[in-house]
Amino acid sequence: MKMISVLLAALLLQLTQADEHNHKYATGEEVVLWMNTVGPYHNQQETYKYFSLPFCKGPKEGISHYHETLGENILGVELAFSGLDVKFRMDTQPTVYCTRTLTKKDMGLFVYAINNHYWYQMYLDDLPIWAIVGEETEKEFFVWTHRKLEIGYNGDRIVDVSMSIEKKVPVVPDTTLEFSYEVIWHSSETAFEKRFEKYLDASFFKHKIHWFSIFNSFMMVIFLVGLVAMILMRTLRKDYQRYSKDDDLDDIEKEREREERER
Repeated sequence: MKMISVLLAALLLQLTQADEHNHKYATGEEVVLWMNTVGPYHNQQETYKYFSLPFCKGPKEGISHYHETLGENILGVELAFSGLDVKFRMDTQPTVYCTRTLTKKDMGLFVYAINNHYWYQMYLDDLPIWAIVGEETEKEFFVWTHRKLEIGYNGDRIVDVSMSIEKKVPVVPDTTLEFSYEVIWHSSETAFEKRFEKYLDASFFKHKIHWFSIFNSFMMVIFLVGLVAMILMRTLRKDYQRYSKDDDLDDIEKEREREERER
C-alpha cells in the first residue's frame, strides 16, 4: 500500500510539473529564457547563432527540462540556453551575470553588427522577444548591456513579456562589458488564449514591409524564370532545326523519285 502511494505521488508530481510544454507554472518554478538568432534587421533572411557575437552566457549551466516544439523542428532552429535564472512570479533585482573584456576581434564583430543594425531574438515560454545589439552616434559605437524583462502573468500562466535595453557602453578595445539583467513580474488580465494577438497587429512592428527582402526574392524569381525560358528556347530551336532538316531531305528524295519516273 505504501509503494502504491509513493507511485501515485510521483505520477501526480510528473503531471503537475510546470514547464514550457503545458505552460503552467507554480510560484518559484523555473522559466527558461532561450536565445535564438541574431542578424541584420533589414534582411531577416540572414541569421546567425546568437553567441556568434561576443555575448556571454549567464552562470546557470543547465535546466531541469527541455523539449523541442513543432515549429522548432520544422524550421530547424536550435535554441541556446541563456544561462539566466528566471523564477515564476519572483522579481530579480538588477544583477550582473557575466563580464567580458573586449579584444580587437570582439570589437570588430560588435562594430560590424551595430553598423548593419543587427538585432536578436529570444523566447520565453514560446513568446518572442526582440532587441537591437547597439547603436551608432557620431562615428561612435555603443552596445546595450542591461536587459529589463517585464513579464505579465494570469493565474499560473505567462501571458505577456516585453524587454527594454539600457546602459549603453562604448565599444573600444580592452573595455570590460558588464552584462546584467532584471526581472519584474506583474499581474495581467490578458487571457492565455489571446496572448499572441498583439503579434498579429501590424502596428506592433515598426516597419511593415522589408523592401530589401521583397526585392531580393523578386530578382531571384526573374532569374529562375529567365533561366528556364532560355533552356526551353534552346531545346525548341534544336528540335525545329532537326525537323526542318528532315523535311528538306524528304523533299529532295521525292524530287529524285519524280525525276527518275520521268526518265
